[in-house]
Formats: sequence, structure tokens, C-alpha cells
Amino acid sequence: MRETLAVSERRACRVLGQVRRTQRYTPRMGDDEVLLTTNIVSLARHYGRYGYRRITAMLRADGWGVNHKRVERIWRQEGLKVPTKQPKRGRLWLNDGSCIRLRPEHRNHVWAYDFVFDGTREGRPLKLLNVVDEFTRECLAIEVARKQSSRDVLRTLAGLMLRHGIPKHIRSDNGPEFVAKAVREWLSRLGVETLFIEPGSPWENGYIESFNGKFRDELLNGEIFTTLKEAQVLTELWRREYNQVRPHSSLGYKPPAPEAAPGPLIADHILTLDVDT
Repeated sequence: MRETLAVSERRACRVLGQVRRTQRYTPRMGDDEVLLTTNIVSLARHYGRYGYRRITAMLRADGWGVNHKRVERIWRQEGLKVPTKQPKRGRLWLNDGSCIRLRPEHRNHVWAYDFVFDGTREGRPLKLLNVVDEFTRECLAIEVARKQSSRDVLRTLAGLMLRHGIPKHIRSDNGPEFVAKAVREWLSRLGVETLFIEPGSPWENGYIESFNGKFRDELLNGEIFTTLKEAQVLTELWRREYNQVRPHSSLGYKPPAPEAAPGPLIADHILTLDVDT
């Protein structure tokens, strides 16, 4: 320092109000730095749309005693890119519709479902039905088919209710498969109240729209499906990973369903499909 500034280190530190020993401090890397870095890079490569906070939660779940600051340092040191956040579309609870004011309070209180569209390599369409529990954030189903009618929606719901129980409410847009008379009457017989959002207002179905965005961002945008079967297999693998592995910020960076728990038993005859009446 004396050669560079023509002043002693002692005087320079006194002028700057800095402790002298900080000039000689050399950061020491932990013994596990290399292994931790390898794990972070590996997770970032596998979960390409996760940020460092979600990676931190996954490391902790795997037994690493690290905080997000250390992971962020290594993250930036390795040149890893933090995914940009989706812009917020509006608040869910401030509209006039009654379905918007209904906040989920427990498991099976409010389900939401919606269709997402994609295609296979040769250009043939795929129609995917997503169903989520708004309280737990668990993805209950992703049904993949070329076409899906109201009867297919009923079949999916019947299977889910046998496994998870009957929800109190179910929220959707005004798609023809959801507003079909057969669907509304069948749900009514089970005591399920249907909540339809205002036309042209997808933000009113915020939970499922948020899920659809993650689903498209983390899977659909990065995959080219060759066949229908391949699409079904890959979406189911992603659904299980989403429920059992993927940390959710709204759940304290824990997955929605780390362990699959059996739902309540419901007599099959209660859920008998009768779409012809």
C-alpha cells in the first residue's frame, strides 16, 4: 500500500475508519465447498427453472446445513441464472364475484380445474386437464388426451374423489366442458358447489392459472412430445415431482405432498357416472 499510495497502511486505515486486520483477511472456503458447489450445479441443471432459494430448500431437505446467502454466493460465482418471475396478474380477492371472495381454508375446501393445450411433434393437438387443490397446492391430476369432453371431465373427477374425497367447491372458467348440464347436475348431487369466474377474467382463477404457468414454464416449453403416450408419461412424472419434491414458496419452501397419503374411502355408488340423464 505504501508503494501505491505513498502512505502507510496504518494511516490509510485510520483515514478510512477501517480496521487494519480486514486488509489481511483472506476468506476461507469450507471443506465441503467443492461438494456443495457440485450439488448446486447439478440441481440447477436438472431443475432449470428453479432459483437459488428453492435450490436451498432442496439442499436442506437433503441434509445440507446451508442458508440461502451461501447458496446465492455459489450460484452467482458459477454464473447460474436466476429465472425471472412471472408478472402478477392482479389480486384474487378484490372482484365482485362471490367465487373470488371464497378463500380456501382446508384440504378439499376448493378445487380448481382448467385446460391447457399443447401438441406432439407432427402437429396433432394435446388437451390437458389440470386439477389442483387450492389450499394444499397439490396437483391432483393432469389428464392428457387428444380430445376431452364433459364426460371425460366427469370420469377424471370421479376418480379423484374416490382417492381424495369430495370437495366443497370447485372453481373453473366458463368452458363448455365445465358448464355442461351433465357436469353441473352430477356435482350438485354430490353437494359440490360450482364457482364460475367472470368471462375474460382468468386472474379470478388465480391458483390454477399460477399452476398452469409453472407447468408450461417448467415442462411444456422445454419438451417436444413425439407421441401421446410420451406426453402422458412425462407429465405424470413432472406432476409427482411437483407434488413430492418441488419446494413451494407459499408453503414455506416445502412440497405440497411429500408423502402420498390415502384419502377417505367413498362408496363407489356415490360417484357413479350418469351423464345421460
